[in-house]
Amino acid sequence: MPLVSVVMPVYNSAATLGAAVRSVLSQTHSDLELLVTDDKSSDGSLDLLMEFARQDERVKPESAPDQGGAGRARNLAIERARGDFVAFLDSDDLWLPKKTERQIEFAATGDAPLTFTSYYKMDADYDGESADFTPNGRVVRAREHVDYRAMLVRDYIGALTAMYDRNVLGTRLMPEMRKRQDYALWLTIMRDGADARGLAEPLAVYRSHQAGSLSSNKLSLAPYNWELYRQHEGLSVPRATRALAGAVWQSLRNSRI
Repeated sequence: MPLVSVVMPVYNSAATLGAAVRSVLSQTHSDLELLVTDDKSSDGSLDLLMEFARQDERVKPESAPDQGGAGRARNLAIERARGDFVAFLDSDDLWLPKKTERQIEFAATGDAPLTFTSYYKMDADYDGESADFTPNGRVVRAREHVDYRAMLVRDYIGALTAMYDRNVLGTRLMPEMRKRQDYALWLTIMRDGADARGLAEPLAVYRSHQAGSLSSNKLSLAPYNWELYRQHEGLSVPRATRALAGAVWQSLRNSRI
């Protein structure tokens, strides 16, 4: 049974944190550790995590030494990982019960050390558990195969579904960037020669706005994407412009789901 290290950054997430943690602990593949880094929350999130840890030894919370954002919080958790696989979930999203089981099986059928899945979207006010979630038509479909060139045009990987094989890739940290650290990590892995495979089955649930709305938060990521393309990936202005256009188009498209 491979061990899965689940990485979760937390900041003032008490309202949604419990359901997110329970969606991990209720996985049918139970051989996992939940590595949570609290980024100096002020709403009792850390107290809630400590209570989970008292009840289940697989929950391993820590408090960040100082507030450094989601990327640094993820890295602090990744550095503690002991698993064969490293997977990611934010504290306001959910995994469906068979997520890790199905994804490990899927990873074993191919030679790509980075895998991801389709996922559902739910409204921001959803207050149920993952086991209670009713599948809907709001699905972000996973592409079957993604390489570095394709990923430069669009970020096809939903971070809440991503999982990488630590035995193949080693421990991979996210680049120190203000935002888009997850996208930068996938690009780094692929730039080193590894492709990614997508599982068509939706196995996670992303908390979002109402279908049909345009999120200003999505469009606000454009400057961070530009920084990623130009500074982290070293793209020329024309290539970076094409990549940014693809990223904006994807954000607008997914926001309508």
